[in-house]
Amino acid sequence: MTSTTEDPFVPIEQPRMVVRVITVIGIALSLFQLYTAGVQPLGLFFQRPIHLGFVLVLCFLIYPAFGRHRARGVTGWIIDAVLIVMSIAAGAWVPLNIDIIANQIFPRTIDIVMGVVTIIVVLEAARRAVGLGMTLIGSFFLVYAFAGNRGELPFLADWMPGILNHRGYSLDRLASQMTLGAEGIFGIPLGVAATFVFIFVLFGAFLEVTGAGKFFIDLAYAAAGKQRGGPAKAAVIASAGMGSISGSAIANVVTTGAFTIPLMKKLGYRPAQAGGIEAAASTGGQIMPPLMGAGAFLMSEFTRIPYVDIVLISIFPAVLYFGTVYLLVHIAAVKQGMTGLAAEDLPDTRKVLAEGWHFLLPLVALVALLVAGYSPMRVGFYAILSIITAASARALWSFATSGPTLEGFVALCKRGLALTLEALDLGARNAVAVSVACAVAGIIVGVVGLTGLGLKFSAMMIAFSGGNIVLALILVLLASLVLGMGLPVTAAYIVLIILVGPALTEQFGIPLLIAHLVVFWYSQDSNVTPPVALAGFAGAAIAGSKPMETSVQAWKYAKGLYLIPLFMVFNEEIILGGPMPMVLWSGAIAILGLMAFAAVLEGFLWRPMAIWMRVLLVPGVVALFWPDLAVEAAGFALVVVLLGLNWLQARRERDLPGGPPWAQDG
Repeated sequence: MTSTTEDPFVPIEQPRMVVRVITVIGIALSLFQLYTAGVQPLGLFFQRPIHLGFVLVLCFLIYPAFGRHRARGVTGWIIDAVLIVMSIAAGAWVPLNIDIIANQIFPRTIDIVMGVVTIIVVLEAARRAVGLGMTLIGSFFLVYAFAGNRGELPFLADWMPGILNHRGYSLDRLASQMTLGAEGIFGIPLGVAATFVFIFVLFGAFLEVTGAGKFFIDLAYAAAGKQRGGPAKAAVIASAGMGSISGSAIANVVTTGAFTIPLMKKLGYRPAQAGGIEAAASTGGQIMPPLMGAGAFLMSEFTRIPYVDIVLISIFPAVLYFGTVYLLVHIAAVKQGMTGLAAEDLPDTRKVLAEGWHFLLPLVALVALLVAGYSPMRVGFYAILSIITAASARALWSFATSGPTLEGFVALCKRGLALTLEALDLGARNAVAVSVACAVAGIIVGVVGLTGLGLKFSAMMIAFSGGNIVLALILVLLASLVLGMGLPVTAAYIVLIILVGPALTEQFGIPLLIAHLVVFWYSQDSNVTPPVALAGFAGAAIAGSKPMETSVQAWKYAKGLYLIPLFMVFNEEIILGGPMPMVLWSGAIAILGLMAFAAVLEGFLWRPMAIWMRVLLVPGVVALFWPDLAVEAAGFALVVVLLGLNWLQARRERDLPGGPPWAQDG
């Protein structure tokens, strides 16, 4: 039945038949992906188009033409039926005609028509699943390809500055570039989405339906709940564990925030503060190995650096980020005189581990297989098998020790099958948005390669920054913020690295991997930076606070997102390795610098910090980031002295009758 409500914020319930069709197609897509990941790999011109065809059909079934808050109606069904047929054709055309396409010099008219059809359905799918911003950006790049003296829109050439001008391309040339090769829609972004990303999204879905999410949250509460600001610290720990698996900061906020935000409010955090802490912690999940959302896979493809190397390199920066959020949370708790939760209100660590230890086995298997050198896609396949095996073994053990009966065994088998099908369906649904975004990113990549826009953009970036690397990084940060308002993190990273990557590596001399890490980190900022802080808005919805106020709090707690990439650029040895003393020195000053920055930001560390002390700490923090050993050493000495004075003052006040005066005043 279809709901009669017209609430613009509540999706209309789909007819039962449509839900069943979506489930069947989702399960079929997941089974196809599992088959190609672990049994019989396919060539890229089979894997990518078939994956895209499945995803497009799912998209047009899940997201009706006029929005999920309105009934589809006859007109909507006619539109969606046409688009579904076009999607099936777009997914099947290249695999069915690969021999003809590969052996012809010029594309046939029918190939051009199918190319246009594919572009249309991809852009419309992006409008529905990702947002209008993604479609407009993809369309802008297509128009740019036509806007030249020999293109379909030559009159636009007069409107483009000289550096952005180009020869222009015909519809035939552009359509063939987009769909008949590996440099457009079926390029690297969709290739990564159709292989590595999907299989790990499916892995996350299996973890979710088997109860791993609750296990990680309970474990975080058991570990940190008794400390000051316990729920907020548990949010940081739980988000670190869940964020890497979920692949989405917003999904992470919704998953862990449903538990953590109400408890933070109960303990004394303001609603906006609670929502902001959860948003900042959830955003960090995207940079936490081993999965890092989809970023690590894309980075590996773009840089040709093994995936496991990127994961290992990313551990310390991710720990720095979460350490900074954790410290800011602790300072806020001490300033507000908070205590932890009572022991009786917390889960028991032993009981949590006893009930959910098997959820750790797939993660151990995942890391072990990566280190052993298996491909990420095969690792994901085996990780899924391991969680199915672990969950099944756990269920069978519970069944065997609780008085087994035939009826109970049948019920257990039915439940296991139902959970497996639910995970297969959920994994496919969760992958729709990222796959569609990667398909549009392929359009952007194709146009940039065709027109040479990347080199032109790099020249503009150098001109605007005047050759100053700090100004160049600020420009990248601003560009990521603007792009992030309309694009998901993965798409924003792809677009940015294509446009600014050449300038960062060739003109400014930043090593390739560090350039990619910086752009990837900065691509996260739209989740926590006003005016469009998507994770902050999700946190505000749960906390019942104002979205903008919550976003400001998220921005405050996520400051490591901006500082740590700077540290990577000016202290390369912390990422690329080097003499062990220098690596240890860089790690120490990174920790100290972020601690001092948190103290400056909050005006508090072990006790309230005097204004003069905060003012002096600022140049000390800057010196710690300065790419000169003598300056770093001077900054280190200054910061250590100032923080040491703060600690000594706090220690003296602790012994006063009645405790510290500032605590009594508060």
